[in-house]
Amino acid sequence: MLRALSLAIGLAVLWLLLSGYWHEPLLLGLGLASVLLSVVVAGRMGGLDDEGHPVHLLGRALIYWPWLIKEIGLANWDVAKAILGWQGPIEPTVFAVRASQASDLGRVIYANSITLTPGTVTLELAGDRLLVHALTRGAVEGLQGGEMDRRVRRLAG
Repeated sequence: MLRALSLAIGLAVLWLLLSGYWHEPLLLGLGLASVLLSVVVAGRMGGLDDEGHPVHLLGRALIYWPWLIKEIGLANWDVAKAILGWQGPIEPTVFAVRASQASDLGRVIYANSITLTPGTVTLELAGDRLLVHALTRGAVEGLQGGEMDRRVRRLAG
């Protein structure tokens, strides 16, 4: 029930922010109906479990997200410097990195975090091994340093 309520509140807030309709009763009613229908469908599909809607990670995610946003900004700057030729040549590399998370959810969060960071893309996730494509040597060294892996392990528990 907590997960359904959390999903409904999140969807309602998102709908209100994206639509901008705060004073139209008909549109608010249709928005409410779409939120309720989405929650029912998610529940019937089994999407209100620990993996589908991980409410239990919210507190730790509030610490992780600002760090990830900062890393995305730094990676953007590194990619821009590489493209403009301000730092050595672009050296595309495919390499493997180990994921130390205990759960599938943790490994998926790690793989997605890598892909969200400019200059890196997770190509494959098999067990505890991720195959990653990186644009620069700095991106490779950053991932092999293990900071993101440690932070995702703390996030996922």
